[in-house]
Amino acid sequence: MTWSTGCAGFVAGLLIAVVTAPVGVSGAVFLLPVQLSVLGVPSPAVTPTNLLYNVVAGPGALIRYARNGSLTGPLTTRLVLGTLPGVVVGAVVRVFVVPGPGIFRVLVAVLLLPLGLWLCLRTLRPPRRDPDVTRQHPSGPSVTVLALAVGVVGGIYGIGGGSILGPILVGLGLPVAMVAPAALAATFMTSVVGATAYALLALAANGPIAPVWFLGLACGLGGLLGGYLGAHLQPRLPETALRLLLGGLATAIGLLYAVQAVT
Repeated sequence: MTWSTGCAGFVAGLLIAVVTAPVGVSGAVFLLPVQLSVLGVPSPAVTPTNLLYNVVAGPGALIRYARNGSLTGPLTTRLVLGTLPGVVVGAVVRVFVVPGPGIFRVLVAVLLLPLGLWLCLRTLRPPRRDPDVTRQHPSGPSVTVLALAVGVVGGIYGIGGGSILGPILVGLGLPVAMVAPAALAATFMTSVVGATAYALLALAANGPIAPVWFLGLACGLGGLLGGYLGAHLQPRLPETALRLLLGGLATAIGLLYAVQAVT
């Protein structure tokens, strides 16, 4: 890896994190195709490299959210308890089973494309509600099970999970301001465990399994700065704008993987 590649990774991490951090998405899902197609990271090393990006970039947004008290609450704990064991399972599957990326891309496209469009439509044209009906939020166990499944996916493909958890939880009725810090905290903790798991598995398996340290650190430093700036912007954005941003990101991710799945 050259210094020009590292600078390109820094800029990519910075720009992506500024846009995605306000809605609880680390940006690794957008960085993944950049690393594969532009920066030339081999597979499966791209997965732990993406996790390394999350580890370095995560504290930027989390420090900002901690300062305004957004990290407190049970949602963060439930997401972390689910994603941590899931990412270890996903790392083992990625190294020893090596599933093809085609099925994953189809599943992500099928899930996030309609969900993103639905979030945007529901935000622009909210349904009428009976003021006497109390809105039901997802239960604690169901959130933990969801986080476990997303953790496995994050461990296999190095996307952190916030890009999936965020749209689903907001779609279930939770406010973006509550979901974003919790999703980023879960992504950070998951990425620490996942990157460590890949580093250990690299000792027992052949091939490019360990992360590309230089590039992961360069992208992560850009994400560290971008995440802090993005989290700083979040309180200044109305809930409607945040929901539209999250819906737009989910739609973009779905389209990206749909195109990749058919090409």
